[in-house]
Amino acid sequence: MSYIHAIVLAIIEGLTEFLPVSSTGHMVIASSLMGIGKEDFTKLFEVVIQFGAILAVVVLYWKRFFQNFDFYLKLIVAFIPAAVFGVFFYKRIKEVMGSPVTIALVLLIGGVIMLFIDKMFEKNESFSESSQKIDYKKALTIGGFQVLAMIFPGLSRSAATIFGGLTQGLNRKRAAEFSFFLAVPTMAAASLKDGYEYYKGIKVGTFHALTNSEIGMLALGNIIAFIVALIAIRTFISFLTEKGFKIFGYYRIALGLLVLVLWYSGFKMFVD
Repeated sequence: MSYIHAIVLAIIEGLTEFLPVSSTGHMVIASSLMGIGKEDFTKLFEVVIQFGAILAVVVLYWKRFFQNFDFYLKLIVAFIPAAVFGVFFYKRIKEVMGSPVTIALVLLIGGVIMLFIDKMFEKNESFSESSQKIDYKKALTIGGFQVLAMIFPGLSRSAATIFGGLTQGLNRKRAAEFSFFLAVPTMAAASLKDGYEYYKGIKVGTFHALTNSEIGMLALGNIIAFIVALIAIRTFISFLTEKGFKIFGYYRIALGLLVLVLWYSGFKMFVD
């Protein structure tokens, strides 16, 4: 993995982490195309640079993170399903994350569903302000939807949690914002878990110790992911509020079909 690879993956992470298009899917596809998808450091890099994206949420919404203790309790409640599932199925999750075909199929199916989401929840946009408040039951339900993204790589954590919010009567803006907030404990835990697993691998000789160059790539990747995520979050909220999900559905369908065509045509970077 080179610095150019690191920059490309960091830009992809910042752009896609909070959009309903699957950042994991995009990075797996991109790393496969660049021929670095099977490297252990690449897999670590793709998870650790999420810290940069997390920081973007905290910076943009810092007032929300200092409003009251109840806010944190709801995030913890929403995080519980993913935490429990991750503890028991961590190895299985890591196994299925790396298949471009699986990701392409989920992108495709999710894209078709997304074409109809705006119509399904059109009434949410006219609900009263009081109905937009998130209680513990709603938080837990949204957290349950987040698990779907762990089961089906390519679904998108953002897409799953936003959809979960819509089922609880939230409008598009509120559902997206809670998805951003929930990303903080979820992505932080995933980054720490992968970092710890890599460290254990170094101790037993499974993985190599990080070089100065790799540490530099991790630092650069987080900085780039942070800057790009700042821009992406601001743009996404205004776009989603005005336009809805349909354009993301078409994009997912197009990307899923492209990956499947490349795979079954024997494209070298995917089949090696």
